[in-house]
Amino acid sequence: MKQFCYSTILICTSLLLILTSCGGSSTPRLKVAATSVPHAEILEYIKPDLEAKNIDLEILIIDDFNTPNRALADKEVDANFFQHLPFLNAQKADFGYALENLVVVHLEPMALYSTKFRTLAELKDGSTIALPSDPSNQARALALCEQAGLITLKTKGAKTSVLDIADNPHHLLFVEMDSPLLSRALDDVDAAAISTNFALLGGLSPKKDALAIENGQSRFVNLIAIRVGESERSEIQALKAAATTDKVRQFIEQKYQGAVIPAF
Repeated sequence: MKQFCYSTILICTSLLLILTSCGGSSTPRLKVAATSVPHAEILEYIKPDLEAKNIDLEILIIDDFNTPNRALADKEVDANFFQHLPFLNAQKADFGYALENLVVVHLEPMALYSTKFRTLAELKDGSTIALPSDPSNQARALALCEQAGLITLKTKGAKTSVLDIADNPHHLLFVEMDSPLLSRALDDVDAAAISTNFALLGGLSPKKDALAIENGQSRFVNLIAIRVGESERSEIQALKAAATTDKVRQFIEQKYQGAVIPAF
């Protein structure tokens, strides 16, 4: 009987050790999908603050606009950080994703860039302008072209397209491309409308290189997205708090020098 009890104790102790080593006391992991610049850089900056709260932040860099929301909806990640609200709303409408905005972090002004011309006045009749192919960013790019005096739009909204151009006095030719390709295509077109994250990734400076820059429309602020109903998770709340401190505001202002603007 004593031998049986002793063996039972040994078995229970072994099981306890196994359970502990398998994660019973492991650090909570928070997976966030993000585009590399500036989103992943901001997340890397707050990583030590989350570690201080016993949260292991794992950053998955994904430089396209379609994968992060699908990965979040499929529970492959806990959050993503790459998009503005009109884009999130468009993806929810198109794909039925049950996602929501956790917190807005910054604005990345969209701008027109060119490797062939230094000013808008140099653009010639019939010049080719590359635009983002996804609906919300194309609408944003067309609004920028109108702001710059290149075109007039019939309607303005989240899904304004080239079909909504009412007046094109310079007979500009608009071509659509995936956003990550725009900076690489500059040598093949006369100008391109590029959001700041992909402009920075392509070595472009909104302050130095832009022919025209967006005038700070607040509806295009970038946000951290999560699944609906998960905002009260302790790790998610910690992420929200860490991403919106005065220290992060100063980091954004000093590192990006106006190319990225804090929105909190």
